[in-house]
Amino acid sequence: MHNWSMGYPMTPRSIRLARLHTRRRLTLWQWPGDIDDAVLVTSELVANAVRHGRLPGHELELALRTGAGTGDLTVDVSDPLRVFPTLDKDPDDEAEGGRGLLVVSLIAAELDWFPRRDEGKTVRALLRVARKASEV
Repeated sequence: MHNWSMGYPMTPRSIRLARLHTRRRLTLWQWPGDIDDAVLVTSELVANAVRHGRLPGHELELALRTGAGTGDLTVDVSDPLRVFPTLDKDPDDEAEGGRGLLVVSLIAAELDWFPRRDEGKTVRALLRVARKASEV
């Protein structure tokens, strides 16, 4: 089981940094899942926090955790606002945004959000490691 977390400023540059840190961390851990999918999920969740969860004087937090035994990956992104995201199942074709959580919901085995004890919320995505037929 592995755990890692880091705070980031609420700026667009943090999206790229979070992608780089996620790829590096999962590579170092030799995570057996799809690292490209994990990086995409991280990128979308951090981008949503930067765009919709910004509060002056606060950071967002990214946390990665692998499950003991399964190796499944949990990606948590926390921001200071308690406004919960909505999943637009049919975004406007002309809109430039609005598809991030839809993409995450298609990749992740689970997508959820919950209030934090102190302030704000955490958006959580669970990415499963593909199981071999003998393990199912």
